[in-house]
Amino acid sequence: MAEDLTRQSDRILSESRAVLRDNQNGGRHRISGPAIGQGSKALRSKNLKTRIKLVFGGILAVLVASGVLGLALNGIGFTGVMIAFLAIIAVTFIFANYPKVKIPQRADLTRTQDAKQLVARTELWLEGQRPALPPPAVRLVDDLGVQLDALGKQLEHVDPAHPAAAETRKLVGEYLPETIDSYRRIPDKLRREERAGSSPDAQLVDSLGKISKEIDHVTRQLAEGSLDDLAIKNRYLDYKYGGEDASLPPPDKDN
Repeated sequence: MAEDLTRQSDRILSESRAVLRDNQNGGRHRISGPAIGQGSKALRSKNLKTRIKLVFGGILAVLVASGVLGLALNGIGFTGVMIAFLAIIAVTFIFANYPKVKIPQRADLTRTQDAKQLVARTELWLEGQRPALPPPAVRLVDDLGVQLDALGKQLEHVDPAHPAAAETRKLVGEYLPETIDSYRRIPDKLRREERAGSSPDAQLVDSLGKISKEIDHVTRQLAEGSLDDLAIKNRYLDYKYGGEDASLPPPDKDN
């Protein structure tokens, strides 16, 4: 009995160390670096809250099970207390690291229709690609997060059936991921080799720069409707209530 408990305790500790070691290395399916946008940040935050709930739920389950066994067996003794303690450690380590934030697949981006989800999933997908990209491309990817946040806010007010919305989804959900996927299919040792005056690294940076400019251009186009609405409302207020000088008192003639 004692040997079985010892083996069980060693197994729990071994699994806990494996989880801790995996976490220190960034996880098996890691997302490297900070969030690039508010959308992916929200998904990460949601995942963290889930893990915290699982940690507290697991600890509560261990304590309840220990209490029930203690009542049934008239106490669990020192060995039982140690097993419960080790189980709490194991539960904490495991649920503090799992489930991982799920990196969307290319197909997930293509199928996503909701603007907020498309932006968030694309940002999360881009974060998962960063370790395989050259430093200049990583900097562009980080900048894309801010642009995608702005684009997502504009898409929220656009009819999904509108041609501009469909083209935008292709740009973000198809062209952008395909550009990076095409680069990643090139063997690492060939990515810096120049052919016809350029290398795959340079071509990737150039393509991401063009996509970045296009996203900014589309965002400005979609925002023109809101800007026009604001200008119309401003002219209406001027017409109804007068300009800003209309609310000022007349000048003092004595001065």
